[in-house]
Amino acid sequence: MLPAAGGGTRMGSARPKQYLPLRGRSLIEWSLAPFLESEWIDGVVVVLARNDTEFQRLPIARHPRIVTTTGGSARAESVLAGLEMVARRAAAFEEVYALVHDAARPCVAWSDIEKLCEEAADEQGGLLALPVSDTLKQARKGKVAGTVDRESMWRAQTPQLFRLDLLTQALRGCSEQGLAVTDEASAMERAGYEPRLVRGRESNIKVTYPEDLPLAEFWLEQQENSP
Repeated sequence: MLPAAGGGTRMGSARPKQYLPLRGRSLIEWSLAPFLESEWIDGVVVVLARNDTEFQRLPIARHPRIVTTTGGSARAESVLAGLEMVARRAAAFEEVYALVHDAARPCVAWSDIEKLCEEAADEQGGLLALPVSDTLKQARKGKVAGTVDRESMWRAQTPQLFRLDLLTQALRGCSEQGLAVTDEASAMERAGYEPRLVRGRESNIKVTYPEDLPLAEFWLEQQENSP
């Protein structure tokens, strides 16, 4: 499932960042590709903004394994909308897992998705992540207020893998309590679970700023040229 309801205002473009061109495709098409190439992923739900008019113009929109639904104003609302669509389409299955991936991460490696599914397909679930290598500083009014111990710090990536029913319950619980959710793992943590950290790669970047696009292009070129 890909939430694609964000506006991407930090890109400095009136066009949502998931539709910006990248090596002959839109960014979202690159993000979708690894999931559509797998036979064991039954389908992909793309969660769109209410006013989205671009996705249906893409050739990939006609892929038989893609369905769309409308998201909300916050990420958690969009993810919940996507999970509800998954639940309707997978009602006949007893236990369903959902992979949630950012539409703005076009460079995820398929081998990392497989590794995540192998290592985190249990009640706790898990996510791709990377240990922090930079020194971390706390800030106060633009000045250093302290240095954070980085030994236990990881940078969360996507996809994140959780059992459909448990993630739905966790997100609804956060919504009822008015708790902000920046990723699916944080909702699961608040519900008492301990998601597994599965080491990802630096190449799995999230396109957030204009300078990220050439970097994404570089990583895609590296993937295409790797044996």
